[in-house]
Amino acid sequence: MKKSIIKTLQSTIQGDVFFQKEFKEFYSVDASSYQIIPKVIVVPKNENDVINVVKIAKKFKTSVTVRGAGTGLVGSSLNNGIILEMKNFDSIRLTKYHVTIGPGTSKGKLDKKLDEHKKFFPPNPSIGSFCSIGGMLGNNASGSRSLKYGSVIDNVKEITFIDGNGNKITLPENKRVAKKILEFARKIDRKKFPNVTKNSSGYRIDKVKSINDTHKVFIGSEGTLGIILSAKLNIKDKPRKRILFVIEYKIIKDAIKNCIEINKTKPSAIEFIDRTILKQIKFKFDKKIKCLLFVEYDDKISSNEKKIKLIITGKIIKKLKTDSDISQWWKYRDLSLHYSLKSMKKEKRIPHIIEDAAVPLENLQKLFLVLNKINKKYKLRSIVYGHIGNGNIHVQLILDRKRIKTIKNIAIQYFEEVIKLQGTITAEHGDGLARSEFVKKQFGAKNYQVFKEIKKFFDPKNVLNPDKVITKKSTIVENLKIFR
Repeated sequence: MKKSIIKTLQSTIQGDVFFQKEFKEFYSVDASSYQIIPKVIVVPKNENDVINVVKIAKKFKTSVTVRGAGTGLVGSSLNNGIILEMKNFDSIRLTKYHVTIGPGTSKGKLDKKLDEHKKFFPPNPSIGSFCSIGGMLGNNASGSRSLKYGSVIDNVKEITFIDGNGNKITLPENKRVAKKILEFARKIDRKKFPNVTKNSSGYRIDKVKSINDTHKVFIGSEGTLGIILSAKLNIKDKPRKRILFVIEYKIIKDAIKNCIEINKTKPSAIEFIDRTILKQIKFKFDKKIKCLLFVEYDDKISSNEKKIKLIITGKIIKKLKTDSDISQWWKYRDLSLHYSLKSMKKEKRIPHIIEDAAVPLENLQKLFLVLNKINKKYKLRSIVYGHIGNGNIHVQLILDRKRIKTIKNIAIQYFEEVIKLQGTITAEHGDGLARSEFVKKQFGAKNYQVFKEIKKFFDPKNVLNPDKVITKKSTIVENLKIFR
């Protein structure tokens, strides 16, 4: 990068500008297996800084990639131009039904503030307090309680952002822009969108049915359409009571069958962990137990307890009613990624690529069969956990990390089968470097063309986080830091 851009940034930006080696190395990685060295890091002080960064990037023909807490698993916040660190946008304004919040605010800080008022923001990623609200908006984050309360996209009322031209826009308030988004929405083939309850792939233009929905196209767009300055989120009253059932099964197929029936009783969560993970829990399980279901209700406690006991063929090993007991067992589920990595040798840990697919619940058994076929074909083992009530399973493959071609071949085969099952290649983690090259296959040529038009409308010079969601490149095994 020419020195002139750094000098221009330094003379224009009121916040901080870093280009030293140690800063570039720190911002070259996130929680994924990828690494891309940026040229400069900017920590804007205010919205004028954000506008100026976009305009300077456009002038110097480089990129701007916004970054939250760096907890993403697929490299969404990595790029080789300017990294925009939004930690100074850390504000919370609370009303009875909404909270207006800056993207740099941590989920933990928001939760603490809302808890003081007996409120909560439903999406609850397992990374919990460490992720940023901006990152959650960028990935359309979900978590265990999305089964009842939806993903981020279902809980946002308004966003204010800077587009690729440096314009400040609020949606759905800006009617000119909102009408243009509605035009895009009318052009899509809705049948080609995944038939699932949660989806973080592509642009969620399918969620736009009226002017009041037009901001939703930005949720899950991974900073490719605009840099969010603030968002108005819907908040809810905390449930007065909860109950959590932990149910053990000797046959995974039985757990899946039960899950479909349990889902009809409208629980707030149904989660799954396999034997590899349950072995890490401080509890004496029978050696024949293959998996657990975690089923939570936060209303109609007595009637739902009667219903679930009539449905399940597994054995209830825990019935938890106090907040402290419920929280303790949810920690076991939330630590599933940690437990799965802990159980593998380092040289057998491969990138998060097929870890986040979701299919319609009736096709869930077929997805497990697909995974079994892949395990046999490539002679590997997998660890499975996730949001089974949404048909969303997280898969950790145990494979020699040097088998780079195999990693890509597995992804191609797995995603092809997921799409055939009317599923999504990513339910909550985003496309990023791992999956953007598969977006066209996921949505078809017609919808992909609409996605390109949306991108061009908001970011005509491709300044904002290029090669995420829309790309001509194959980035699935490029820039993998673990192979260096």
